[in-house]
Amino acid sequence: MTQRRAHGAWVLALALLSRLAVVVWAWSRFPPEADGKFYHTVAQRIAHGQGYTWLWGDGAVTYAAHYPVGYPALVGAGYAVFGPSPGVAMSIAAVLGAVASLLGYDVIARHTTPRRALAGGLLLALHPALVPYTAALMTDGLAASLLLVAAWLVDRAAASTTRFPLKVLVPLGLLFGALTLLRPQSLVLAPVFGALALRGRGAKGYLAGAAVVVALTVATCLPWTLRNCARMDRCALVSVNGGWNLLIGAQTENGAWQEIRVPEACRNVFSEAGKDTCFEKAAKEEIRARPVTWLLRVPAKLGATFDYFGAGPWYLHASSPAAFGDGAKAALGAIETLVHRITLLGAFAVLGLGPGRRRRPRIVLAALGAVAALFPHGGALAHLALAILAGTDTRLPARLASAVLAATLALHAVFFGAGRYGLVVVPFVVMVALLRPTPEDTGGIVVA
Repeated sequence: MTQRRAHGAWVLALALLSRLAVVVWAWSRFPPEADGKFYHTVAQRIAHGQGYTWLWGDGAVTYAAHYPVGYPALVGAGYAVFGPSPGVAMSIAAVLGAVASLLGYDVIARHTTPRRALAGGLLLALHPALVPYTAALMTDGLAASLLLVAAWLVDRAAASTTRFPLKVLVPLGLLFGALTLLRPQSLVLAPVFGALALRGRGAKGYLAGAAVVVALTVATCLPWTLRNCARMDRCALVSVNGGWNLLIGAQTENGAWQEIRVPEACRNVFSEAGKDTCFEKAAKEEIRARPVTWLLRVPAKLGATFDYFGAGPWYLHASSPAAFGDGAKAALGAIETLVHRITLLGAFAVLGLGPGRRRRPRIVLAALGAVAALFPHGGALAHLALAILAGTDTRLPARLASAVLAATLALHAVFFGAGRYGLVVVPFVVMVALLRPTPEDTGGIVVA
C-alpha cells in the first residue's frame, strides 16, 4: 500500500505539473476558439450575474440554451472569483485532469500488477492527446476527466462489502448529473455505470444501481430543465442543439461537421428552440427519404471520430497559427496518434491473448482489431472490435471501457463525427491496455 501511495503521488504530481506547464505556456498565447468563443462569452455573463443569456448586436438580450450549460457555468464560477481570463478555464481543466489521472491510476492498480498500474498512471498523466487539450476552452477534455472519476466511483462501489453502498451511488448519480449538464450524451452511460456499480449483487442489484444513478442524474438536471421550459419555446433536458446536430449528420459529405444547409421550411423560424425543432423535423424527413444514403455516411462519421483525434493540435493551431504552426500541428498529431495506436495494440494483446474460455474467437477478433489499428483509416474498425472484445471480458475496467466505446460509436454513427468527440475513450483504452493479460477478475489489489 505504501508503494501504491508513492506511485499515486508521482502520477498526480506529473499530471498536474504537465498540465500547469501547458496553462503557463498557453495563458496569453491562445485565445478562445470555435465553440470556446461562445463558452467564454457566456461564462463572463454568468460571472456578472446576467445568467445564460446572449447579447445581440442590436442590443437585444435573449435567453439561450443552444449549448450545454455545465461548462460555461463552471468556468463562470471561476471567472467570478479569479477574473475573466481564458487561463482560469485552462487551470480548472488542469486540476480536474490531474485528479482524474490519479483516480484512473487507482482503478488500474486494483486490477493489475504494480508496475503495469504505474505505467498506466503515467500514461494518463502525460498522454499527448490529453495534456495539450488543457488549453482548449471546450467540454471534451473535462468530460473525459469526469468519466474517469465516475469509473473510480463505480470501482469503489463494486468492491464495497455493503450490499447497497449509497455513500458511493449518490456521488455517482450527482456526478452524472454534472456530466449531463456538461455533455448531454453522457446521459446514456448513467444507467450502465450505475448497474456496474452493483455488479455481483444479482439482477436486482444491477437494476437498483441503474435506477438510483439515473434518478439522481435527472434530479440534478431538473432545475435547468424547468428553466428551459419557462424561458425557451419548449422544454429541453439540457440544450436545444440536438436537431442541428442531427441535420448536420444527415447532410455531411465527409462525416464531420459542416455548415448547415438551412431547409426552406426553417428559413423564417428565428427562435433558438423553434429552429432546432424545425431542423430535427427536416433531418428526420431527410433520413426517411434517403435511408440508404444516410447509412452509407456512417463509416465516414466514425472515421472522423476515431481515425485521428487531433483535438489538441487542431485547437491550438486554430486559436493561434503564429504560436502553433502547421508543422507543430502535424508533429503533435502524429505523436498522439502513434501513442494511441500502440495503446490499442496493447489492449488487444491483453484481451485477446490471455488464457480462458472462448480463446480462439477472442484471438481472432483481437487480431482483426490489431490489424485495423495499423492502418491510418482503421481507427473506427479497431475501436468497434475493442468495444466488442472488452464487453466479453469479466473485469470491471474492461466493461466500463466497452460501455464508453459503444456509446461513442453509436452516438456518432447517428449524428456527425469529430476527433474531439472520440477523446473520451482515450483514458479507458489506457485502462484496458495496462490490465494483466488474463480474463480473470482479481476483485482487489494485485500484489505481484
